[in-house]
Amino acid sequence: MTCTEDLLVITASNGENLKLAQRFCEISKQLGTSSKLIDLTTIDLPLFNPRTHKKLGIPQEVHSLHQDIVNIPKWVICAPEYNGSIPPVLTSAIAWLSVQENDFRALFNGRPIAIASFSGGGSMELLISLRIQLAHLGAQVVGRQIASNYKNPAKDESIEDVINRLVQMNPIKN
Repeated sequence: MTCTEDLLVITASNGENLKLAQRFCEISKQLGTSSKLIDLTTIDLPLFNPRTHKKLGIPQEVHSLHQDIVNIPKWVICAPEYNGSIPPVLTSAIAWLSVQENDFRALFNGRPIAIASFSGGGSMELLISLRIQLAHLGAQVVGRQIASNYKNPAKDESIEDVINRLVQMNPIKN
């Protein structure tokens, strides 16, 4: 399968983070970088449960998601803060994707990923939690992140800077 996109933009919300993800796609296009947007809220992913996984295996929705994203080398994740942490739809998607292969880190290991949030609060708990989880999975998390809200919306220049940092990174091969 040949990938035509350079950048995957994942959103874990159908609200302001979807709008933020769309801005990442628009700005990446202006910079000459092709992108693909995936809205996790439109995919009927079941909640990850190890008993369900053991009993039923990996759902087709997870296989489809994996196929859609595995060959896109660089990612941006836009997610809101839920109860001081990562939204359940994103946590479940990451859990399902991590059991897709024998090595739970395989999909994430060495992959450049940027993180961004639009949240009612400061979003720092989300960004810290997500950075820790992605680093544990072996991802190269971009140092600069976007933390935005209604009082402090993300600036186009900041999104552009994050994209430029991301596209300069190369996936680390094992």
